[in-house]
Amino acid sequence: MRGPLRAGIAIYNAGEHHAAHDAWEEVWLDTDRESDDARLLQGLIQFTAAIYHARNRNWEGATGLAESALSYLDGLGERYRGVDLGPVRETLTALASDPERIERTVPPTLTHDGEALSLSDLDFEESAITAVVLAEERDGYDVTTIERAVEYAERDLESGYETSPFVTLVLDFAREPDRRAIVHDRLSQHVSRRLAREEDVSGLF
Repeated sequence: MRGPLRAGIAIYNAGEHHAAHDAWEEVWLDTDRESDDARLLQGLIQFTAAIYHARNRNWEGATGLAESALSYLDGLGERYRGVDLGPVRETLTALASDPERIERTVPPTLTHDGEALSLSDLDFEESAITAVVLAEERDGYDVTTIERAVEYAERDLESGYETSPFVTLVLDFAREPDRRAIVHDRLSQHVSRRLAREEDVSGLF
């Protein structure tokens, strides 16, 4: 849970409020719905959705999601799984009563273990989650290419390589929004070459 949790927080802090929930949703689906972990994830998912709807002036949607998120987070304490929930609750309470306040204030920064996570703070596992989520969120990126690049990077790391072009480029895709399109093109080239080599090898047997 730690990896997806941190990835979603960094994605949210990067301003990708709609995309953040995708880092948490798969874990939430596999978690006991009655558990505190599930309540945290559902609360955060609805929190980011409330922010997103408020920023798009869907006041009714923002209000309903804010109220629902508060109910999920109720009883989890000021900090749960390293997430500081105080600012989250304060924002949700304010949105529930006045969603238009989003136009007068900045959404709060989320923290994990006291750290305001940015995309550059994530390790490879967390960055791999982030790369796939961001590829799914934006038009122009081939999700299959990113998923294959992550797979190849993981294989390289398991084989003992400290780094490889796949590891470096997956990290760059996750961390550097201004270069993301260029990095995607380079990843596409590397994936194509790796696939071709694999097909050549399989053709020998």
